[in-house]
Amino acid sequence: MSQQVSAKEPNAEQIAEQQIYKQMGVSDSEYELICGFLGRKPNYTEIGVFSVMWSEHCAYKNSKPLLRRFPTEGPRVLMGPGEGAGIVDIGDNQAVVFKIESHNHPSAVEPYQGAATGVGGIIRDIFSMGARPVALLNSLRFGKLESDRVKYLFEHVVSGIAGYGNCIGIPTVGGEVVFDDSYDGNPLVNAMCVGLIDHDKIQRGVAKGVGNPVFYVGPPTGRDGIHGATFASEELTEESEAKRTAVQVGDPFMEKLVMEACLELIDTGIVLGIQDMGAAGLTCSSAEMASKAGNGLELYLDQVPQREEGMTAYEMMLSESQERMLFVVEPKDEAQAMEIFERWGVICSKVGKVTDDGRLKLFHHGEVVGDMPVTALVDECPIYEKPSAVPAYYEQNAAVDTLRYAEVSDLGAALDQVLASPSVSSKAWVYNQYDYMVRTSTAVRPGSDAAVVTIRGTRKGLAMTTDCNGRFVYLDPEVGGKIAVSEAARNIVCSGAEPLAITDNLNFGSPEKPEIFWQMERAVDGMAEACRVLDAPVIGGNVSLYNENAKGAIYPTPVVGMVGLVHDTDHITTQGFKAEGDVVFLLGDTKGELGGSEFQAVVHGVTEGRPPQLDLEVEKKLLDAVLGAIQSGLVRSAHDLAEGGLAVALAESCISGGLGATVELNSSLRPDVALFSESQSRILLSASKEQAEKLQDFIASRGVPVQRIGEVAGSDLVITVGGASALNRPVEGLKRVWEDTIPCLMK
Repeated sequence: MSQQVSAKEPNAEQIAEQQIYKQMGVSDSEYELICGFLGRKPNYTEIGVFSVMWSEHCAYKNSKPLLRRFPTEGPRVLMGPGEGAGIVDIGDNQAVVFKIESHNHPSAVEPYQGAATGVGGIIRDIFSMGARPVALLNSLRFGKLESDRVKYLFEHVVSGIAGYGNCIGIPTVGGEVVFDDSYDGNPLVNAMCVGLIDHDKIQRGVAKGVGNPVFYVGPPTGRDGIHGATFASEELTEESEAKRTAVQVGDPFMEKLVMEACLELIDTGIVLGIQDMGAAGLTCSSAEMASKAGNGLELYLDQVPQREEGMTAYEMMLSESQERMLFVVEPKDEAQAMEIFERWGVICSKVGKVTDDGRLKLFHHGEVVGDMPVTALVDECPIYEKPSAVPAYYEQNAAVDTLRYAEVSDLGAALDQVLASPSVSSKAWVYNQYDYMVRTSTAVRPGSDAAVVTIRGTRKGLAMTTDCNGRFVYLDPEVGGKIAVSEAARNIVCSGAEPLAITDNLNFGSPEKPEIFWQMERAVDGMAEACRVLDAPVIGGNVSLYNENAKGAIYPTPVVGMVGLVHDTDHITTQGFKAEGDVVFLLGDTKGELGGSEFQAVVHGVTEGRPPQLDLEVEKKLLDAVLGAIQSGLVRSAHDLAEGGLAVALAESCISGGLGATVELNSSLRPDVALFSESQSRILLSASKEQAEKLQDFIASRGVPVQRIGEVAGSDLVITVGGASALNRPVEGLKRVWEDTIPCLMK
């Protein structure tokens, strides 16, 4: 094989002797495997290609054995894991397409572009399936909102999300933001996109048809983002700041043009395969498309549009320049495809062809500069069964009594404290920077349990949310994994929708550490069981490992993105109380469970013990009963009890509705525990006086505990527990505390 290597690039012998491959994240044993696949030592371009394709970010080599535990099929699932995004049938020849992905490491070193390009990448995943993106969400984690560095990261990540989403014209309708020391120095930036598609427009990333041309679409390739996939597959260190070149630079205006041109191309019916150039850029898209079709691919790198002078084959193959796509059509359709992109002002260049030899061949300046088996790149990456060990902290926490703290007597002050926690307080400072009304289909704006987007021309809607309590997962990964799925389902149901499926973003520390891998195993087991019981299969997602800082790993944070179907827009429900005199009900049992709660962290300054326990069969009964009640027209408001327990849920329902409430709790628990316990499978409902008895009977008949605890009244939140006054606060005062926290901290 003839090879041309840049003078700056070491030859195959130097790569082996100097172990240069290790700098690319390839181990000694992996290097030997690569040599075996090639029958020789790889050149610099080839080792670069293998390094990104065999990175955790692309190959899931440490997590694939765990991902196989997820249920991925169901009667509505049209496409599960393995493509750009999963697809779920919603009837009437329509389907919803959605996925979540991380851009954690890039956002830690270049927060604006890291977040912006994370949004751009997930949008491309959706429209590469042939779907029109209709909504964006995000799940964000930062250190405590006290240091200048955390404030800088927070401000610029939010600006990056807003800057990209607002410019491209897709509403950012929901998400979550959590602040905790665990994420200091390693923020989590997870972006989710939801799209709509007709069944006959569904695309796949396959390089079909031997001899068919392969086209590159989008702006020229530059040197930004080189080795972004391997950068995302290693721990952040003090040297990570120097790797800013591994962070891509986004152009939302170009993405808008590429998206519209690609959707028009797909509408013609001539596309045989199309895929986003995301992680690992041209390398991943070409190799994966060839692999899925069982074919080979030749790429002529001189034809790749280049933004910079003298780019090498290595640089072109590994660049992660943004807004680029790869597609395949038949030769007879070339002119039609080219005309569409020319009309939209988007570069479209023929850069290769499909072959039958099962190899990825790279040509540059008339020379063969890479020749690799496609199966070796995509299907033969070594998969590791990592050792796991129970962490000492987990065993120690078993003995912690989370009710041992001295009773808090001033519950009004305690509620203020919890409402003022940046993780609980209003996120209006964040979502007011987003255009959440563009396209005018947003029926429920950010700030309620789940966002809802209506489907034009129908009476249907899509509810969507992202959820995870990292503290719960840390204290008990299996239970925390169950809670992440269950809370997402609760939020979907409280919006009036039937849960359909989930996409997940598994954010963990280094899998090389047995205690971290144990967290991963247990969390996945909990999530998988919850998905089975709640009929919510996993249709895709992302794994982000090596999330560590100087203190150690982040809290294990397997974020769940869930989408639900609102069968009739009359069923759309929000958390705010609606009218004076409405009756308030608490569904579910409250137990003495403060482990991992916001109250424990904020008021007592610790995170310890075990999280609340969860019975999935009880959860399933609750969800079915509440959805049935909403669809029967018996419910005026619904709100999941999550962070802050009953006290915060009542406060948020009062604040959102601009109304007070008088509540009487009959509980044998201490008042502070009764109000701030975060026991699971609980929902707050309100109903009109006329429907109250009917609602109570409906819920009870489904075997769900239900208490009539008060009514919507006045302008204060007044709570008594066990006949004694516990709390009396003006709603306006609670609102000020809740709304002012983040703006004051960001001044």
